[in-house]
Amino acid sequence: MKVVGAGFGRTGTLSLKEALEQLGVGPCYHMTEVMATPRHKQVWRQAAAGLPVDWDELFAGYRSTVDWPGARFWRELVRAYPDAKVILSVRDPDRWYESVRETIYGMSGAFAAFAGLLYPPARGMHALTGDVIWHGTFFGRFADKEYALGVYRRHNDEVRAEVPSDRLLVFEVREGWEPLCAFLGVPVPDVPFPHVNDRESMNERVRGVKRGLVAVGAGALALTVGAMLLGRRVSGRGRRSGRR
Repeated sequence: MKVVGAGFGRTGTLSLKEALEQLGVGPCYHMTEVMATPRHKQVWRQAAAGLPVDWDELFAGYRSTVDWPGARFWRELVRAYPDAKVILSVRDPDRWYESVRETIYGMSGAFAAFAGLLYPPARGMHALTGDVIWHGTFFGRFADKEYALGVYRRHNDEVRAEVPSDRLLVFEVREGWEPLCAFLGVPVPDVPFPHVNDRESMNERVRGVKRGLVAVGAGALALTVGAMLLGRRVSGRGRRSGRR
């Protein structure tokens, strides 16, 4: 493990993941990896419950981690990998809150549970994000903006206070390659810094998922109703045949 990302989700973490991988510090672990690796969901829930985790086994094959769920356990990871550099990705607190509220928080709750029924890779994500983020980090009070902003600010302050300055980079993705490359001691690539997963693109994906789930749900409901009606019709024919 070369880089531990301590920044909360929606602070440009997917762009940072892409940047680290372009700089040769990958593969980089991100929440997207959890959905692709179902067995990891239970491991993260165990970590949220305070049970021991074999970090080397969990991160086998990865050279960096950013975003939740790793950011929830930044202290454990900083201790487990004493030679790893630490990147605290940040953004304006109000813009961060609005971004989370309109994207990943909007997909939590009943919608996330329903998604797991229809889309197998999403199964378990509702419980995982609840344990790690909405209850594990915000204690069920993310909807209270001032409380959530307090959690965000305290988290960033604690990372700044506890990680030695020569090991820490406080980074905004709008700063681009230069501070990141200087921190990692690598040349600046001759390509634009990746900017992916902004709020509008994320919202469009959310809308697309919702449309797809509604269509699948409607189709499943239509098939269920059709089967019920057909069953009643066949049953009615059987009763009439018996009376003859």
